[in-house]
Amino acid sequence: MSKYFIDINCDVGEGVKNEDKLFPFISSCNVACGGHIGNTESMSATVTLAKANNVKIGAHPAYPDQLNFGRVSMEISESVLVKSIQEQIADLHKVCMDKGAELVHIKPHGALYNDIAKDESLAALFLRAIEPYRSRLFLYVPYGSKIETLAETEGFKVKREAFADRNYNNDLSLVSRRNENAIIRNPKEVMEHLILIIKEHKVRTVSKDIKTLFADTYCVHGDTPEALQILMYLSEEMPNQHIFFKK
Repeated sequence: MSKYFIDINCDVGEGVKNEDKLFPFISSCNVACGGHIGNTESMSATVTLAKANNVKIGAHPAYPDQLNFGRVSMEISESVLVKSIQEQIADLHKVCMDKGAELVHIKPHGALYNDIAKDESLAALFLRAIEPYRSRLFLYVPYGSKIETLAETEGFKVKREAFADRNYNNDLSLVSRRNENAIIRNPKEVMEHLILIIKEHKVRTVSKDIKTLFADTYCVHGDTPEALQILMYLSEEMPNQHIFFKK
């Protein structure tokens, strides 16, 4: 039987302060860098823990909207958004250099992530903002999205992402957090959700349809209350399915 070695990532540095518990069970992390939350102190603490646990570090830039935690689409000028994205990544990059750590990838956060998945002009703007990192860092993107197509066309290094703890609509968008069924909280259900994606490249949507979904990395949200329980369960049970976490 085939063996599968997967990358599990978490969004971290978001004020929950559970990174010391999560990091032993993941292989990469996305560090909040001031857009939706985060400052030099939180970035420094998170990078230090990531380095100690051999967890790859990524920037998690967002709309500059701490009031809404970056989870609401924002009317903002192109120049202001580009500057904000660049400053967020640069701030984390500086922290990494100061700590002797490597910045490996970029993963947009929240509404920005969702918006560039479906808006080609905004996707192009985001790529313009991260142009200096084109050949150096991976970009985490959703499968079948506008940003995936455009980034690959323009020569960015892309990793497609799937969400272990989120439900999908038929168009492969994530079910809105306003809905009760947005988040998968039961560890066994998360595992079943993941196994289908990993082994079959398929996902079962909330409408019970089966859709194609390819992924190179899988996210468990660090601010989900059940995150540690989910990760511990996966680490124990996944090897029985010949699925192993990269480290």
